[in-house]
Amino acid sequence: MADPSSYRPRPGEIPDSPGVYRFRDEHRRVIYVGKAKSLRQRLANYFQDLAGLHPRTRSMVTTAASVEWTVVSTEVEALQLEYSWIKEYDPRFNVKYRDDKSYPYLAVTMNEEYPRVQVMRGHKKKGVRYFGPYAHAWAIRDTVDLMLRVFPVRTCSAGVFKNAARTGRPCLLGYIGKCSAPCVERISAEDHRELAEEFCDFMAGRTGTYLRRLERQMAEAAEEMEYERAARLRDDIGALKKAMEKNAVVLADATDADLIAVAEDELEAAVQIFHVRGGRVRGQRGWVTDKVEEITTGALVEHALQQLYGEETGDAVPREVLVPALPDPVEPVQEWLTGRRGANVSLRVPQRGDKKALMETVQRNAQQALVLHKTKRASDLTTRSRALEEISDALGLDSAPLRIECYDISHLQGDDVVASMVVFEDGLARKSEYRRFQIKGFAGQDDVRSMHEVITRRFRRYLAEKERTGEWADGEEPGAAETAPDGTVAGTDGAVAGTDGAGLAEPPANTLTEDDGRPKRFAYPPQLVVVDGGAPQVAAAQRALDELGIDDIAVCGLAKRLEEVWLPGDDDPVVLPRTSEGLYLLQRIRDEAHRFAITYQRAKRAKRFRSSPLDDVPGLGDTRKQALIKHFGSLKRLRSATIEQICDVPGIGRKTAETIVAALAQAVPGGPAVNTATGEIMDDTEEPGQQPGSPGEPVSTGAPDERRGQER
Repeated sequence: MADPSSYRPRPGEIPDSPGVYRFRDEHRRVIYVGKAKSLRQRLANYFQDLAGLHPRTRSMVTTAASVEWTVVSTEVEALQLEYSWIKEYDPRFNVKYRDDKSYPYLAVTMNEEYPRVQVMRGHKKKGVRYFGPYAHAWAIRDTVDLMLRVFPVRTCSAGVFKNAARTGRPCLLGYIGKCSAPCVERISAEDHRELAEEFCDFMAGRTGTYLRRLERQMAEAAEEMEYERAARLRDDIGALKKAMEKNAVVLADATDADLIAVAEDELEAAVQIFHVRGGRVRGQRGWVTDKVEEITTGALVEHALQQLYGEETGDAVPREVLVPALPDPVEPVQEWLTGRRGANVSLRVPQRGDKKALMETVQRNAQQALVLHKTKRASDLTTRSRALEEISDALGLDSAPLRIECYDISHLQGDDVVASMVVFEDGLARKSEYRRFQIKGFAGQDDVRSMHEVITRRFRRYLAEKERTGEWADGEEPGAAETAPDGTVAGTDGAVAGTDGAGLAEPPANTLTEDDGRPKRFAYPPQLVVVDGGAPQVAAAQRALDELGIDDIAVCGLAKRLEEVWLPGDDDPVVLPRTSEGLYLLQRIRDEAHRFAITYQRAKRAKRFRSSPLDDVPGLGDTRKQALIKHFGSLKRLRSATIEQICDVPGIGRKTAETIVAALAQAVPGGPAVNTATGEIMDDTEEPGQQPGSPGEPVSTGAPDERRGQER
């Protein structure tokens, strides 16, 4: 590992001007390329105290052995030179987008004497008109098959074309009218090229003029009683309209734009691009990249623009490029795009209307692409094995942690404090063994104390079952639908576990396994406990295990800010390599624990806001509750009703009516109801939890959505 001070340039050597710099390793290989508005200011950031650098930047500067730079006159030149060097050197620490597939294009070879329509992949060739990319090659063939009826352009290969010219007989498409057969000179080269130009114009979005011309010709043929010609034109129009339907209209006619969306986490990013031409989505593509450097969304967008348009010119660069965040600074990038197109290019973030709505669709596609990529990566057995081995080596474990449990605390400003426990076995989630906890040992917000309580309760239960040969403490089967006395909730998104040592019931005669032979969920301890947090949370978890006398379970924490792994008693974190599969697995487990915890916390909060005094009436279900509210209009009117009036509601007997009156008499009326949409105090005739005009629909007396930004 090199010391950055050994190759740091002397003061005054670095110019204060725009330029591009390269870091090289000891073998003179370029490992990073960057650009800067001021080389002096940018490079100075790399030679500060290593402890203050981001882990990925720290890894880069300690791998490098030298740095060099090239001065340019403008930031646009710096952008162009940076792109050229990244393509040339392929540096390991730069963001590199990789296609998740080789996308097919519809290509028209205008560089040939007789242009040909075909499917093309790979690098673009000079003189060829491209449309797309498309998601599937069959989508191109379906479109071409419909359009060949109107534009019978050549589609055959060079070998087939030469053979037909030699024999004087066209191929099948020539006989059925889907090829103008230039091979046997049924059409001249000039007329065939004109036909190909019309095909390209139609594919480029200039459809209205051509369709109107065909409709006019059809009407003229009908007036002249040339009905066969009119019918053929009618069918041609139908075929073109059907081809157009394959590309949904999403924006105003004649809109040419590319929409770029980015979905990212700390380790990876997915980019999706929709190509809109003539107001229609003509193509879609996407990339996934490892974030091997500390980078913002705007910088990711800048790299994506370089990848998209670095080798494009003219109309291949659209008039408008819509992005989720602008590069900083945006002017050089916009000037560079304008230079590539040869005309002004608008680079902006959509704020409203159809373009913003379509951007949300692109964003959903990007998010789905990232999730799919992670799922594919996690399902690979070799990758999972390597991840577990890397975790074992990094944490100094005796063996790979085949069972990992992760814990997270969630609350909303100290209210509804809950915790989650997720289980991964062999690197895969075991949702049937998830647990959720209500924090009841104290009130208020204290993540460290909450973590201590959760770990204590979970492993106290484990020790109790171990002492009783793994018997259940409460006798409940998995999948019950009520909360245990200690507030522990279990199962797949909502099943229930029993009590722990704070409230053990008399155990039944259950064994280590269920009736089907599966092991009970608390019968086996994990090899590794992961907590969401840094040194304080790790210390709390370790203290809980020490108090219970458990010394054979490893503990670590994953801090979200820098993805550092903390171990009990260590002053410095363990920094796993950026490309480590072990770090990826730990992050995925931590994110799953966070998702599970916050889902439970939101459901718990929503249930609290939906509560009603009628919930305490035994035997009163939702149907009869709604019937009562619909009959009386509000809880306040129901509270003032007599037993006889309540008995008038269909389905309510006298005994139930008496129970309802008693329950409402004991309930304390809340404060005035608030309409959360408008903030107004509702009329006195309404009860909190009852919205006017919507019997039975609850309205919260708080505004949780306004505080969701402080939820964890």
